[in-house]
Amino acid sequence: MNDSQANASFKCVRDISVTSVLFPWLYSIIFILALLLNSMAAWVFFTIPSKSTFMVFLKNVVVADLLMTLTIPLRVMSDTGVGGHPLRAFHCRYSAVLFYVTMYISIILLGLISLDRYLKIVRPFGKGVLQRVWVGQALSGVVWVVMLSLALPNVILSDQPPRYSNGRIKCTSMKSQAGLDWHEGFIYFVQVIFWGTLALMIFCYTFISKKVYESYRASKSSSQAATRKTKAKVFVVVAVFFVCFAPYHFSRVPYTMTQTGNAISKCRVKNGLYIAKETTLWLSATNVCLDPLIYVFLCSMFRNRLMAVLQRKPLHKGDSPTATSTQLSQMTNNRLVGPPK
Repeated sequence: MNDSQANASFKCVRDISVTSVLFPWLYSIIFILALLLNSMAAWVFFTIPSKSTFMVFLKNVVVADLLMTLTIPLRVMSDTGVGGHPLRAFHCRYSAVLFYVTMYISIILLGLISLDRYLKIVRPFGKGVLQRVWVGQALSGVVWVVMLSLALPNVILSDQPPRYSNGRIKCTSMKSQAGLDWHEGFIYFVQVIFWGTLALMIFCYTFISKKVYESYRASKSSSQAATRKTKAKVFVVVAVFFVCFAPYHFSRVPYTMTQTGNAISKCRVKNGLYIAKETTLWLSATNVCLDPLIYVFLCSMFRNRLMAVLQRKPLHKGDSPTATSTQLSQMTNNRLVGPPK
């Protein structure tokens, strides 16, 4: 009986011809670019004091992106068979979990950044509780603790002897039944996180864009050129977020159903969902290369410090513009992109 169940379980052989050849190269490109960009971002950010919740959230995104980047080499070696089965088992149990959890920590932090920019427009003349630095630090800490705690059972419950499919360890085979149930529940939970964060970002940036446009009209500035510039700034986060993460979250749930149950039985469909998941997951991973665009567009302090580094000259307080109190449009724009140095 057990043998027949095992044979039925592995009757559908996973097609890894693409994932074991193409994706290691694609992930290697991401790793090189992300390591360079995020190392530079970390070096710049940690020379800037954390005087706002905006800066606190951005620094935490950099840390999450760096940790996610450092898991990529293990994924590449696992997919190409370097290190054999022990490395594959290590990747399944530890580094893959860290890859996913840091991705969702980054997603939540991007949502908090959007909320922070929204509050800057709603309450431009005073700081609410959510805009205090210590609250930003506490929220960031809670995000890290909660997400790591929820991911920990995926490590602990991957305690079964590994089984092989097509000569390679199948990660879900290392999970107990409780582990499979937790894995499925965690996937549904992070789906709620993603779509909820996306809705929050659309709301916040739609409102911000409306306010900025109104301020340009009130100040009788060249609204057409100003509006184009503003839209580029306020929607870069939403665009990066949607392009990177939405395709993966469309494909993840049906793929999870092939891992944890028998709702999908056709082998061709299972392999198609596996390829779709791997392709969209790689697209999600490109976010670690695109997040630095957000820093450049939305954080003037980061932008000024980076330009000073690239031009190899010291940054003085007078090198960058300050907010003009007589122009509502400039004030609103400064609140949107973060405080100037």
